[in-house]
Amino acid sequence: MARYAAFLRGVSPMNARMPALRHCFEKAGFTEVRTLLSSGNLVFNARAQSLAGLQRRAEEAMQSELGRTFSVFVRPTEHLQHLIEPNPFLAFDLEPMAKPVVTFLGSFADPGFDLPIESEGASILKLTESEVLSAYVPNPKGPLFMNLLERCFGKNITTRTLETVRKCAWA
Repeated sequence: MARYAAFLRGVSPMNARMPALRHCFEKAGFTEVRTLLSSGNLVFNARAQSLAGLQRRAEEAMQSELGRTFSVFVRPTEHLQHLIEPNPFLAFDLEPMAKPVVTFLGSFADPGFDLPIESEGASILKLTESEVLSAYVPNPKGPLFMNLLERCFGKNITTRTLETVRKCAWA
């Protein structure tokens, strides 16, 4: 059995309770399911299968059990560990108040532009096959970094802080 992390797009405590999401993942046949924090982060064990297959199973179980679904982005925890350890953001000269984030892509995107891209305190720093490493300085205008990410990579993405990804990678 392999260990995976799932990051759900658009989940908040107001629209989905973590125990209900854990139940959906258990109904999908996943084992040792655990939720982390309160914004749609789960870790689980499953027999090796394509990531698309695991995502589909989770989405079908949510539709069946909750009557709705959230986009699911699944990554092996081992992949996450290699992505974030050692800290990849140390290679960049970030402002002291910058928050490092990891964005999970629904499909590989070749942006056709050079990195880094900077806009209003947000920086897109690095693109891997399935993730984007970015940083932002909190802004009173709101999450402008999300607008930048969506302009560059579309809406089939979800973003987590480096610390959240670290917790999921080692859970």
